[in-house]
Amino acid sequence: MADSIDRRRFLKQTALSGIGLGLAGGRWPTLYGPNVPSETVVVGVMGVHGRGQVLAETFARAEGAEVAYICDVDIRAIEQAIAAVSAPQQVEDATRPALQEKQPQGVKDVRRILDDADVDALVIAAPDHWHATATLWALQAGKHVYVEKPCGHNPREGELLVEAQQKYDQFVVQMGTQQRSSPESMQIIQAIHEGIIGRPYFARTWYANQRGPIGHGQQAPVPDWLDYDLWQGPAPRTPYRDNVIHYNWHWFWRWGTGEICNNATHELDVARWALGVDYPVRVTSAGGRYHYNDAREFYDTQVASFDFEGGKTITWEGRSCNGQSLEGRGRGTAIHGTEGTVIIDREGYVVYDMERREIWRRVRPTNVSGLDIRGGDELTDFHVANFLNAIRGTEAVRSPIDEGHKSVLLCHLGNIAQHTGHALTCDPATGHLLDDAEAMQGWSRDYEPGWEPKV
Repeated sequence: MADSIDRRRFLKQTALSGIGLGLAGGRWPTLYGPNVPSETVVVGVMGVHGRGQVLAETFARAEGAEVAYICDVDIRAIEQAIAAVSAPQQVEDATRPALQEKQPQGVKDVRRILDDADVDALVIAAPDHWHATATLWALQAGKHVYVEKPCGHNPREGELLVEAQQKYDQFVVQMGTQQRSSPESMQIIQAIHEGIIGRPYFARTWYANQRGPIGHGQQAPVPDWLDYDLWQGPAPRTPYRDNVIHYNWHWFWRWGTGEICNNATHELDVARWALGVDYPVRVTSAGGRYHYNDAREFYDTQVASFDFEGGKTITWEGRSCNGQSLEGRGRGTAIHGTEGTVIIDREGYVVYDMERREIWRRVRPTNVSGLDIRGGDELTDFHVANFLNAIRGTEAVRSPIDEGHKSVLLCHLGNIAQHTGHALTCDPATGHLLDDAEAMQGWSRDYEPGWEPKV
């Protein structure tokens, strides 16, 4: 096929490009090393029971950064994270950067961090219902923000963050979609934009897991290690139940945003990036709670579809309780074009021609930084490095909040379409719902009095 993509064309378009050069010699950029600016960025980390501890350790190992505060409503998590951040070197591996020597201070209330003028940035990995409020507070206090996805509990919160970023434009706000900082992803997205698979028009994204049941739970006394009132924060108050904290809050509307915001955010972000689209014109969703009879409110099975102007579509398939992989991957994104297909995941990518022949692949070397902690990987290293360098003014932030909001909005729209049971029509310029009073009920939420987010 004269017009078929082939290895020579691929090498010309990517390996010789600026992004490709960063990988060609096998030397990987990291947030550690002699070229890191000397100014120390002081951070506080909020929410350290899971992902937050990973981020705390990553910042603690970063040259030119210091974790000054560990914040959580669970005193056990505070103690564990402080020990993890300032523990002696445990692994005999010269490639693994040492943790910081200074022990951070533990606090329960994030406002203690924001009151400290010496803190430069807040890192947020608290439950979803806290993300927008903590980000707004941090910007108002004059701090940069690294906020995990999703950036808001509902579409309106995302809009508020975009407004706040415009108002406080001297501060960096990075959302934790770390694949935006993957050298492989940057390389292949550039190649897609340059025509490596012709005109891209359809992206298929997926996530499969084998989560177990969460039971039905019951009201119970609040454990002595937990400040439950502070954990609820902006959410309307409700009695403590024994099957919610720490992880299962994801599956309840009051605090969580479901699997689509929990994991599809990453894949939909890659798909939007590859197709070059912003807001959809039509959204549909099908699925339900099929696998277990438990207290879960969100869907364990969901297929959402997003149509965009210019003849482009993205789909997402989520299976929370059946881990059968697609394309040999538990999660990923397939970009289909007029001249071929690209499969992308966190490990790299594969390029196929129209005859389904593999013509090129790039797989990320494992354990480049030496990190060996749950959820910690080179992509987190790269994303944190970009955040720190964006604060110093040496790089553009790769996942700014206005782009993050667009990807998270797709997830929220998928949930709204599923909840209402009908297709949504959207304004392609803003993503706003058109003539749909029922769907607009999901655009925002009720808040605990006095906790309403404001710019």
